[in-house]
Amino acid sequence: MINNRGLRHLALMVANVERASEFYRRVFGMKLVWQPDEDNAYLSSGCDNLALHHGDAGDPRSQRLDHLGFIVATVHEVEEAWRWAQAEHLDIAHPLKHHRDGSVSFYIRDPEGNSIQVLFEPTISPQKFTI
Repeated sequence: MINNRGLRHLALMVANVERASEFYRRVFGMKLVWQPDEDNAYLSSGCDNLALHHGDAGDPRSQRLDHLGFIVATVHEVEEAWRWAQAEHLDIAHPLKHHRDGSVSFYIRDPEGNSIQVLFEPTISPQKFTI
């Protein structure tokens, strides 16, 4: 089993990153955390993370989920989860990667082909939530 802190990350494919970013900032009060280029923006509510990626969003009446993410507490736990996923022969979509913003992640696919990111994210992962 992969230890995690919950489903605190979502990524969407959008036709216009700037327009979508402005919407989530204006409507939900999210803050821009990092924008490495015009095709990607990362926003946070303080406890959740939303990634916006430029791409074909398809029919405007439907949504295009790029991937969902499970937040992991530490870089070490992501690395342990990576080794476990390999040992369990899970469907690996993208290998372990250390990102420029301090995030560390890898991607697997569920049986339906949905992409799931296992993610250490520096601003959200250290937070503790009570249920």
